[in-house]
Amino acid sequence: MIVITAASGALGRLVLDRLRAAGAEVTAAVRDPARAPEGVPARHGDYDDPRSLRAAFEGADRLLLISSPELDTARRIEQHLAAVTAAKETGVGAIVFTSFLGADTAATGLTEAYHVTERAIIDSGLPYTLLRHPYYSDAFVPRVTPDGEIVSGTGGRGLNTAFRADLAAAAANVLTGGDDHLGRAYDFTGPLWTYPEVAAALGATYRELPTDADQGPMGWIAARIRAGVLERQTPDLEQVLGRPAETMIDHLGA
Repeated sequence: MIVITAASGALGRLVLDRLRAAGAEVTAAVRDPARAPEGVPARHGDYDDPRSLRAAFEGADRLLLISSPELDTARRIEQHLAAVTAAKETGVGAIVFTSFLGADTAATGLTEAYHVTERAIIDSGLPYTLLRHPYYSDAFVPRVTPDGEIVSGTGGRGLNTAFRADLAAAAANVLTGGDDHLGRAYDFTGPLWTYPEVAAALGATYRELPTDADQGPMGWIAARIRAGVLERQTPDLEQVLGRPAETMIDHLGA
C-alpha cells in the first residue's frame, strides 16, 4: 500500500490520479477528511498531530511525504520531523520526500526546512528516495497583455522550472518502481526556457521590467533568475519520467 500525505493538495491529487491509473493500492492522508479526494480510501493525517500520522501511515509499504505548505520555517521543520518519526515508528517500508533543489548543499532561507528533513530521513535508517523539485512552471506561465506584450524582470535568463503534472508523474514512477530508486536523491530540473523566447514563439513583444518593479516575493525570485540561479540543468527528471518533460512553449501551444 502507498500512502500519500497532503493528498488533498494540487500535487497530491495529481500523484493519486497517476497511481490509480497504474492500478496501485493507494491511501490518501489528509488534514481534513471532508476534503479528501474521491475514489480512494482516506485517513486523517495532520502534520500537527503526530498520533494521527502514526495511524495514517500504518501498513504503508511506501510513503510519499509531500512537503508542508507552512511558510514558517520552524513550524514546517517540526511538522516534517513529526512525519519522519511517525514513519519510523510505524515501520513504513520506504519514504519518498518532495524536497527542493539545493537542499543538500544549503541550510538557510528557503532550503532550511528541506535540508533538515533530508538529514532526518537519512538518519532514520528508513529506505528513502529524495525528489528535489524546482519551482513549478505553473506559477510562471507568461501572459500576453492586451497590448500584445510579455513582461518580466528576469533579464532574459533561463528558468529550469517544471510543471506540477510532470513532477507528479515522476513521483508516481518512483513509488511504483520497486527498489530501483531507493537510496537515491534526484535533482529535478525542467527544460530551460526564457520569457523573451516564449514571447517570440507567441508573436508577442517582450519588455523587460525595471529591477525594482516588484519588491515582493516574485521580485526576489526575479533577482535570482537574473543572477542565473535557475539555469542549472540535470537529466534526472527526464530519466525518471522515461520521456522529455513538458516545455513552456509546448504547454502554451506555440
